[in-house]
Formats: sequence, structure tokens, C-alpha cells
Amino acid sequence: MSTTETRRRGGRSGSEARRAARSRGQGMSIPYVTRKVPFYEVLNEEGLSIIEHNADTILEEIGIDFRDDPEALQIWRDAGADVQGERVRMPRGMCRKLIQENAPREFTQIARNPERSVRIGGANTVFVPAYGCPFIHNLDDGRRYGTIEDFRNFVKLAYMSPGLHHSGGTICEPVDLPVNKRHFDMVYSHMKYSDKCFMGSVTHPERAQDTVEMARILFGDQWIDPETGKPRTAVINLINANSPMTFDDTMLGAAKVYARANQACIVTPFILAGAMSPVTVAGTAAQTLAEAMAGMAFVQLVNPGAPVVFGSFASSMSMQSGAPTFGTPEPALVLYVMANLARRLGVPFRSGGSLTASKVPDAQAASESANTLLPTALAGVNFALHTAGWLEGGLAMGYEKFIMDADQAGMMQVLMGGVDLSENGQAMDAIREVGPGKHFLGCAHTQANFENAFYRSPIADNNSFEQWDAEGRLDMAQRANARWKKMLGEYEAPELDPAIDEALQDYMRQRKESFPDSNT
Repeated sequence: MSTTETRRRGGRSGSEARRAARSRGQGMSIPYVTRKVPFYEVLNEEGLSIIEHNADTILEEIGIDFRDDPEALQIWRDAGADVQGERVRMPRGMCRKLIQENAPREFTQIARNPERSVRIGGANTVFVPAYGCPFIHNLDDGRRYGTIEDFRNFVKLAYMSPGLHHSGGTICEPVDLPVNKRHFDMVYSHMKYSDKCFMGSVTHPERAQDTVEMARILFGDQWIDPETGKPRTAVINLINANSPMTFDDTMLGAAKVYARANQACIVTPFILAGAMSPVTVAGTAAQTLAEAMAGMAFVQLVNPGAPVVFGSFASSMSMQSGAPTFGTPEPALVLYVMANLARRLGVPFRSGGSLTASKVPDAQAASESANTLLPTALAGVNFALHTAGWLEGGLAMGYEKFIMDADQAGMMQVLMGGVDLSENGQAMDAIREVGPGKHFLGCAHTQANFENAFYRSPIADNNSFEQWDAEGRLDMAQRANARWKKMLGEYEAPELDPAIDEALQDYMRQRKESFPDSNT
């Protein structure tokens, strides 16, 4: 990809320069990142071919279990796979052919605010909050179970964070609501308190169907694409493999619901290397590719052309305790390899984030998260789940950690924007104006660009020791604590058509009244 831009002739006014600078500075509100820097790759053609060959061998000789779903087994049988019991073996190349002939290389997920719709795949990156945490953590309460109020708070914070492009999914588990009904309130919170794209429920096929029906209400006339006659992709959904080499009926059921409605499925092997895959990078990569291809091919058998995302989540583990570890080099190598394999396969890629095993937003959390987020940016991840808030190996969603991570995502956004080679970026007028032996502080170019010349963190302290001391000696977590409270205090909900809001609430009320509460 070229990193050059056409050089413009003539001068540029100060206001024009400021507008150009704002388009690159921190705090900018763009729907997603379109990278202008190269992909970082760690394997050559020979190495990638070895991984692909081994993945096909796994599919052909070992196979994948599709458990407790007779329909899924029949779908594979009808497609020509060898089905013995719940074990499915696919002829070499079958899955790759199904994916490459049917799955889109890129697709758009629509948001209720069209300006916030995201393009997933290609050179694009979407930063997404963390997902699935049962606990929350902040400096005021410490660690406790999450509630629907916490869920709404994080939706609001994601909506207000320019470094995040998506509202996410199960940002935290609202354990104050019944398990079998909390999906209504979670999906509605994304729809009500944000106008960014969101994820759906996958914990039961009926809950997936509820998500589809609510999205249909939310988007109304925009639900069907008149050019294709199919539903537009309004929801993206996390379908995890039960590694090693297994898909269960819960995930398969949700995948079928979403695929048939033309909604996107992120097929992700969730792997703790050493326990759920081999301890080596190459072994984990081959198993991940095999599992992901099996899941994506299944979606194409259910509905050819339904959008899929190749997911990879691989962490290392302590060989002494068995605990997962994050920010280590081996998972980063897996990430780089899988991103390259996804590009060769021709589908969008999901991985990465800001992962840590730390229980609090400390130096361990910062370093481990940075060691995950930077490879996420360099490798070319298209859908970066777990970008903000992740603590304790995914068990806790941190308020302060969320603010710190969203800040880092803003920095990655600027990094992936590459080098500005416009006339303003070249700054030759400034160099001519200042000349040898002087400074650039007062020149016209600096004055026109100073507001957004460099990324400015909203929580980093760059003042003198004396000023820091006078302002209370606050550390990063304390400053983040003040910021999330300020953001929530200033939050204003995006406008939602009252008739749509009423229809959503009517749907939820009728569905909730149709079956008893349950925590299963």
C-alpha cells in the first residue's frame, strides 16, 4: 500500500492547516481506522504453507467434533464430509474452498447513526471494548460483581471514547438480572445509550433470535438492503470454538440463527496454549486455523455469503501453576501468523486487545496490555475485541483500566494513520520561515498546527514535579478514576426515535412475560 499522497500546489491558510491537523490528532471521532502503514509479518511463504498444510491435515485426518446438534451433522453430511458419530472429517481443501467462494473479504456493519457504521476487513481496524467479564473493578469499590448499571456505564464510556469505534457486546455480566433474561437489557443498553455498532447475545439460540428481532425493530426500513433483498449486517457475534477441535450446540445454535439472518459471526478458537493446544507457536497456529476454518465453512453451508470473521484468541500459560499469562512473546507471534493466514484466506481477522493478568490497573497491567495492543495494530487485526477494560485475565472489567486502554487505542489510531506527506505535513514553509539557528515555536505553521500536532493523552501527567506535587501527587489510575466519573457526569444520550424505543420496550416486556426467570 502506498504511503504517499499527491503533493498540492500553492499555499494553505491557517484554518485549512488546523482542519488537516485535527483529522490526525487525538480526540478525533472517526468510525474506524484505515491503516496507512505496512503489515508486520513473521513468516515467509514456506512457513505459512506449512501451517496451512497442517491445518488441512487436522481437518482431514483428525476431524472436528460438532456436539449435540444433529442438524449441524446433517449439514456436513449433505456437503460431502465424512461424519462418524459427532466427529466430522472434511476432505482436504473443502473448508478453504467453501470460505473463499462464498464469504465476503470485507463487509459493513451498520450503526443506527450511519456516520458510525464500520467497515470490517481489508486495511481497516475497529477497536472494541472487553467482553464477558463477570466482575468489575474500580478504585472506589474494589472488585465486585457487575450490575446492569455498570453495563450501562461502560456503554456510555465507549460511546464517549473517540479511540473506540464500537459499543461491544457483553461488556460485563449484569448478575443482578436473571441469566435467561439479561440479554434483553444488555442489547437494549447498546441500542439506547450509544449509536455505535454493537454485538449480540450468543448464550442460547433463542437469545440470538431475540437480538435479531430487536435489531429489526431498531433499524426498521433500513433492515433490508434493497439491492440484495437480504438483511443488512447490523449485529456481529462471537462464536467460540470449544477448543480443542470442538463446537458445542450452544455456539452452533447461535451461529445458525445469525447466519440465516445474514448477521456476522466471529468464529474464534479460544485457546490456552499448553492445555487447549500444543505449547508451540506453529502447533497452536495450525490448530487455530483448522478450528476457525471449520466454523466459518459451516456458516457458509448454512447461508452462503453470510459475513464471517476469522477469530484467534491464544494465550500462554504458566507451566508451574497452569494460570494464563498475557503480554508474553509467544501469543504475539501467534497473532502475527494468524493475521497473515486470514489475509491469505481472504476474510477479516479478529484478535488482540489490551490483555493482562493483573488484578488492578498497575504497571503489570500497562506493560502486558501494551505488549498485546501493539502487535494488534502492527499485525493488521480488523476487529480488536478486548481493547479496553480487561483485567484479571478477563474476569474483571476495570473502570480505570478502561480509560487507560481507550487512551492507548487513540495512540494506535494515530500510529496506523502513518506519515502525513501532504503539503502541511512536509512543513517546508515552516523550515523556510525559520531558517538556521532559530526556533519553530512562533512560526505560522506551528501556530496553525499546535492544537493537534501531537497526540495528547487526557490522563498522562507531563507537568513538572512541583506542579504534580501541588495537584495531589495523583498516579495514572487516580487520574483515570476522576476522568471516568467526569465523563459519566457529562454524558448525553444520542437521540433515539421515541416510537422505536417504545417498540423495543414492548417487545422486551412481552418476551420477558412469556417465560419465568431462571439463572440457567
